[in-house]
Amino acid sequence: MPVNRNALVRYRTLDNCLRNRYRKWTLEDLIDACSDALYEYEGIDKGVSRRTVQMDLQLMRSDKLGYNAPIVVIDKKYYSYEDPDYSITNIPLTEQDLGKLTEVAGILRQFKGFTHFHELNGMVQRLEDRIHTAKTKQLSVIDLEKNDHLKGLEHLDALYQAIIRRRPVLMSYQSFKAREAQDFVFHPYLLKEYRNRWFVLGIKKRSLPVLVLALDRVMNLEESHEPFLENETLNLGDYFKHVIGVSVNPHEGPEEVELYINRENAPYVLTKPMHHSQQLVERTSSGIIIRLHVQLNFELEREILGFGDCIKVLKPHRLKRRIHEKMCHAAEQYEKELNLTELSHSITKVQRRGYAVLENIYTSKEVGKILSTISRATENEERFRRTDDLFAIRGLLKEIPNLKQHIFNDNLCKLIREGFEEDYFLTKAIFFDKPPKSNWYVTWHQDVPINVVEKKEVDGFSGWTNKAGLVSVRPPVEYLQSAFTVRIHLDDTDEQNGALKVMPRTHFNILSDAEIAEIRDSAESKCCKVQKGGVHLMKPLTMHASSKTENNKHRRVIHLEFNNKELPGELEWLERENI
Repeated sequence: MPVNRNALVRYRTLDNCLRNRYRKWTLEDLIDACSDALYEYEGIDKGVSRRTVQMDLQLMRSDKLGYNAPIVVIDKKYYSYEDPDYSITNIPLTEQDLGKLTEVAGILRQFKGFTHFHELNGMVQRLEDRIHTAKTKQLSVIDLEKNDHLKGLEHLDALYQAIIRRRPVLMSYQSFKAREAQDFVFHPYLLKEYRNRWFVLGIKKRSLPVLVLALDRVMNLEESHEPFLENETLNLGDYFKHVIGVSVNPHEGPEEVELYINRENAPYVLTKPMHHSQQLVERTSSGIIIRLHVQLNFELEREILGFGDCIKVLKPHRLKRRIHEKMCHAAEQYEKELNLTELSHSITKVQRRGYAVLENIYTSKEVGKILSTISRATENEERFRRTDDLFAIRGLLKEIPNLKQHIFNDNLCKLIREGFEEDYFLTKAIFFDKPPKSNWYVTWHQDVPINVVEKKEVDGFSGWTNKAGLVSVRPPVEYLQSAFTVRIHLDDTDEQNGALKVMPRTHFNILSDAEIAEIRDSAESKCCKVQKGGVHLMKPLTMHASSKTENNKHRRVIHLEFNNKELPGELEWLERENI
């Protein structure tokens, strides 16, 4: 039975409507949908009659076209598919269809040898495989790369239609960095596929730069009735010419990139070039050197990093330096991983002698993020001005809330939950920066006071307001014996830049000034040297002191205190953060 193009448009429209389970479709709704589709695709504005749609539904139910669609009427009013997974696009090919496809494949096969039809090679093989699978009912012998869970493909056809019909779209888009989606009118010019992800190139306005948007970040897409902004400046055929992937800097030209690939991986690069500009520069006994003429972008770095230690960047220097940094950071991810056995031993040391040092808790990159976050938050704030040799930020996580995500990395969270107990919470966070050649020092003492919200009389707790204006109380000894201090070192620390000295086994009781003086004069102290990214664990009652800074190094430390006891009566911790 011959089917014209208008009928195919109606069948596809009815199929899309009946598959949509989020809306109830009356016959009038289906008539309107078919009328809109014919106007959109064919320019027919006279609409569709009620009888035509009724006949279409009847024909789709029958086997004349091979559909046998399970169309049902609910409550004598609403049309839907009885099988929610049914679609006319899923029906098997008929013998007549297979015959036609075989003829098409035969015609296309004749063009495979011509230079203008190189792109047909893979397409013909896929088509022949589809025909073979349908005829023999056997499994496919070609397994194509695909991602069945890829988002955004439902917008592909709508954007394609918008491009060829030169119409803008109203887009709701949320990038990975954005907290919420943005709605704007977008004028699409080109669809681009890279490694199974689809992108669309276009502009918002003439005055704004070109955008390349990922379809999997498109939340919603609708037609826009604004005038279409024609492409007047972009050469779409060459826009991605000098890049690997889709990240293009229109203000930056391509550079000469030279790469060494070892002998084992050289054949893979030679048979599947990284970029169409790839040239073989030299063969050596251990590998090859190739040259690319490309922009330096994110995808190029990922391509290089994907070869691991089998590749080396020779030039340019800035790319070489960046890849080296990334490889070092990657290695640190494995080197700086908290060992639970080592943690258990360290906690035992803390319980027995009052302190321990755990290295490799933070990578260099993580330390850099912590310092840069503090720097950005304090550089233009008057209240953070330095007034003496010691720069401190009290209430650190209240002053800089986004610092919490950088401080509490996987290792620190594991340390708290596995090493202490799961119900520990943060009660104090301070940042100290002791600059080079600092005369600032701390005499021997125990960390006895704790900070509370306001001064109140509670049995066993004596309170006062300290020199920083904070309300402090002196709690019973059990509150301090249960607590832990974690000092995160953001610089290498030793005697020369004021590392803490501690007196072992002084954390069991609150000592008097006379007892502190006696221990100071008679006992031997230990210096806690800590490398950058390591932590110093300590019981608050452990006697400790720090000396002046003698060298040209900073000693930047984040001091955290944790407890698992709630305060009695009406007392409240000044700082209380759950982990």
